[in-house]
Amino acid sequence: MNETTMNYDPRRGRWIPWVFVGGMLLVVVVNFGLVWAALTTFTGVTVGKSFDRGRTYNQVLAEAARQQALGWQAEVALTQGMVKVIVLDRAGVPVAGALEGVLLRPLQGIEEPLTFQQRSAGRFEAPAAPALPGQWEARLLLRAEGGETFDIRQRLIAP
Repeated sequence: MNETTMNYDPRRGRWIPWVFVGGMLLVVVVNFGLVWAALTTFTGVTVGKSFDRGRTYNQVLAEAARQQALGWQAEVALTQGMVKVIVLDRAGVPVAGALEGVLLRPLQGIEEPLTFQQRSAGRFEAPAAPALPGQWEARLLLRAEGGETFDIRQRLIAP
């Protein structure tokens, strides 16, 4: 008998398989944590039906060119519980019409409808009480008296 077999203790190496089991459990726990984080955070999708929108992108570009050709400008502000909008044409003349839209919180998908009153030509107001403070997006559509439409999108900060 040699000296190595005489000093052999079977209890001495029992912990070695548990190191492998513990390592695998650590990997599984970390992976479940990453899956949970991936499923409960921002999806990355900001446009519904993005594939269909991508296929019709030329129409999106044509609409953007049509709006740019109008030369209209809009100022949107959220102050004292009101969304105030001023729309002017290329010459600085107010554009009269009907305004409709929503306040949207993109990350949570919260949407609050807005009911606008035209205070004077090109000046609109709607009461607004955003549910949460922070960044919101006003998505508005102006239908002018001449039949033109003007899409307005503006980021707003709610106190």
